[in-house]
Amino acid sequence: MGVSGCGKSTLGALLAEALQCPFLEGDDYHSREAIAKMRGGEPLGDADRWPWLERLGKATAEAVAEHGVAVTACSALRRRYRDRLRATIGRPVELILLENSRERLIERLAARPGHFMPVNLIDSQLATLERPLADEDALSLVTEEPASRLRERVLARLEVRQFTA
Repeated sequence: MGVSGCGKSTLGALLAEALQCPFLEGDDYHSREAIAKMRGGEPLGDADRWPWLERLGKATAEAVAEHGVAVTACSALRRRYRDRLRATIGRPVELILLENSRERLIERLAARPGHFMPVNLIDSQLATLERPLADEDALSLVTEEPASRLRERVLARLEVRQFTA
């Protein structure tokens, strides 16, 4: 989870490969209307996000039912969005918050030509972000380390949780 440009897709794909499970890219579940809205520089509101979260949550639940585990990349900026995803998935969810400086995020977004998320929406996303509270037990990572190292940190956390569950 995290704002656009933080590295969710990169890390998610690496984790899915390591876990030999499906990777669900949250962007693929947005409606055409929501993508057009973002492409036009307009931030999404809750009315845009609820159906998207439902689609993504259901797809994640199906992937987990079929494969035992799945990795999903999703902004999940607010607590209520994460709660909706958890409820829809219906199974334990491990949250990984990816963070970086505003300047670095802008740099990354500017380097993604053709993506629907314009640089001018980063401030809206940063303002919307509600960092997970202690009861959500999220792992927070700054994405300046190589993605392979971040993957190893997440896998180590999952391994520890597996043996303490």
